[in-house]
Amino acid sequence: MARFGYHASHEQYAPSTLLSHVQSAERAGFACAMSSEHFKPWSNAQGHAGHAWSWLGAALATTRLPFGIITAPGYRHHPAVLAQSAATLSEMFPERLWLALGSGQRLNEDITGMPWPEKAERTARLSECAAVIRALFDGETVTHRGRVTVVDAKLYSRPAKAPLLLAGAVTTETARKVATWADGLVTVGIEPGKLRPVVEAFCEGGGEGKPVFLQTKVCWDTDDGRALSEAHGQWAANMLEGDANWDLRTPEDFETASRFVRPEDVHGCVRVSSDLGRQAAWLADLAEIGFEEIIVHQVGRNQDAFIEAFGGGVLPQLRA
Repeated sequence: MARFGYHASHEQYAPSTLLSHVQSAERAGFACAMSSEHFKPWSNAQGHAGHAWSWLGAALATTRLPFGIITAPGYRHHPAVLAQSAATLSEMFPERLWLALGSGQRLNEDITGMPWPEKAERTARLSECAAVIRALFDGETVTHRGRVTVVDAKLYSRPAKAPLLLAGAVTTETARKVATWADGLVTVGIEPGKLRPVVEAFCEGGGEGKPVFLQTKVCWDTDDGRALSEAHGQWAANMLEGDANWDLRTPEDFETASRFVRPEDVHGCVRVSSDLGRQAAWLADLAEIGFEEIIVHQVGRNQDAFIEAFGGGVLPQLRA
């Protein structure tokens, strides 16, 4: 049975506000949480981008929730430093963290001035970084010279059990490739028909029996029109398809590229409804795919009302 969690969107809220949200989500009955990890938001309407690793220490210390985080190694985050960050949190809060690795977005990763490579090269760099992180989790002293350089790195403070090292993937091709090294998969979407092939490709590539996690987007409000307006205002910049989503550099670029996205287009990536029964039914359909965790991201800004409504009117239906 899937656990239903709360997504902490650093792009939309100040870190102090976000901490209050996850504490409220725990009280409301959400069983787990996931943290985004950005240097910039996708749009100025979102307007925030706190340091997720600093924030996670506070979130883990002030709740009992398990957390996940997805990040891109090999650019602004050296894989050895990522391994140290995850190992430290896992030593302090045993078996409450999973770490997912993705190939990243230029929006965040080219702030160091490194060249932004094509997808095939980013996937190869991801695999190389994952091998470094896993070796460090295993207690090895790592020297590696390739797409990234590591010299005599060793984690001196390690948890008794390393965190799960997951891979992020949104296409079947990537899901099949990352299955060779990942302990599990995390993906994103709202349509079971589009998500099943990604999960199946992961299993076919070597992920059979490994856990799969999902982040899915909703926008709930007591008024349908207001819910749609909120979803469009906050998430239109995230509806780009193809390579643009990975290659644009600034929030302003995303705003320009998405200027023709209409409110009705938002239904393609966000479940918008004021009906809690309908929201519960959508989540139940996703649970049938077999996800271990389904992390719900409310893209609207009425987080307190959402947490209360889903805690009282959606999570009990799903548990039943």
